[in-house]
Amino acid sequence: MELDVVTNLPDNPCIAVVVAAGRGTRAGGEMPKQYQKIAGVPIVRMAIENLLNHPHIDAICPVIHRDDEELFAEATLGLTMLPVLYGGATRQESVCNGLAGIAHMNPDCVLIHDAARPCPSVELVSRVIDGLDSVDGVVPALPVIDTLKRGNDDNRVTATVSRDSLWRAQTPQGFRFELILDAHKQCAGQELTDDAAIAETAGLVVKIVEGDERNLKVTTPEDVTRVHELLHHHETRTGMGYDVHRFCDGNSVHICGVDIPHDKALLGHSDADVGMHALCDAIYGAIGEGDIGVHFPPSDEQWRNARSDVFLSHAAGLVRVTGGHIINVDVTIVCERPVINPHRDTMRARLADVLMIDVSRVSVKATTTERLGFTGRDEGIAAQAVATVSMPVTI
Repeated sequence: MELDVVTNLPDNPCIAVVVAAGRGTRAGGEMPKQYQKIAGVPIVRMAIENLLNHPHIDAICPVIHRDDEELFAEATLGLTMLPVLYGGATRQESVCNGLAGIAHMNPDCVLIHDAARPCPSVELVSRVIDGLDSVDGVVPALPVIDTLKRGNDDNRVTATVSRDSLWRAQTPQGFRFELILDAHKQCAGQELTDDAAIAETAGLVVKIVEGDERNLKVTTPEDVTRVHELLHHHETRTGMGYDVHRFCDGNSVHICGVDIPHDKALLGHSDADVGMHALCDAIYGAIGEGDIGVHFPPSDEQWRNARSDVFLSHAAGLVRVTGGHIINVDVTIVCERPVINPHRDTMRARLADVLMIDVSRVSVKATTTERLGFTGRDEGIAAQAVATVSMPVTI
């Protein structure tokens, strides 16, 4: 197994030990949960990348199962870490192996994180590290807000437990390195559920800092879905559109749904709405649905003289039917004449109405080419458009 190994650590570094040696059978699937993917990214990679993004973490020490070398190498390709260490029969043994394996680096502090928590934020990690200024250990946690019940073997309620001063612990948990290493050695062989419990048992002072609801632990298949829905339910996409129509005989032009008096008209199979056509292509492009000609081919006579509202409504409908939504659109009209500016607000309102979005999400602008090119020669009108949409991500 070949990995990119970090070198040139500072004196007394801050190191994050990422524990990825478990089997994770409750999560289902054909591999341990930490190697399953959310939106195409392995859970363990998400966890490590998020920790690597923190400016005060100098290195990541991965602790994995011996059988998972190839899985880990594939999942973390391109990430720079300390050499891999191997876990033990329990999480407690795996953490102890990790701590012992970095002792020669003389860390000042250590963060211990479960690879099954893919989303430790920079803010969360900062709270943990900052909390170590005054205590031996820090655990991020969330207050228990649900009513707690105690039940017997028959699942009958025997008591209601007060939730006052009860917290749900998370990782990464931070500690002064020498203190937590000694604590692990003292508690070897005991069955303690997390490193904060080990620190408490050894008499260390442990402080609670605010956790993060997004910092979920993946345990079951439902948790994979929850993390996906919470963090990767939508992604932002952008599409661009461009359209041109030449002038012909007439007395008005139809742009962005608005009729503007003019001494010419625009030539086209439909109503030649150059602004709406460009915007349709921008939306179709953002969602990977081709262009306006794919959906409304000019060879089809049913679209002759059709209002472009139909085309734009169709494009917006394709976004909605997939569970997405339009964030904003921006249309630029390129022409010498007619003057667009007096009609901007009416155009914005019309586009917003067809797209079924707030007018604040619609921009219409105009410019010229300083008498250059076909628009400068007053031969026609061009339009450019950009559409930004939010779309669901497929696992």
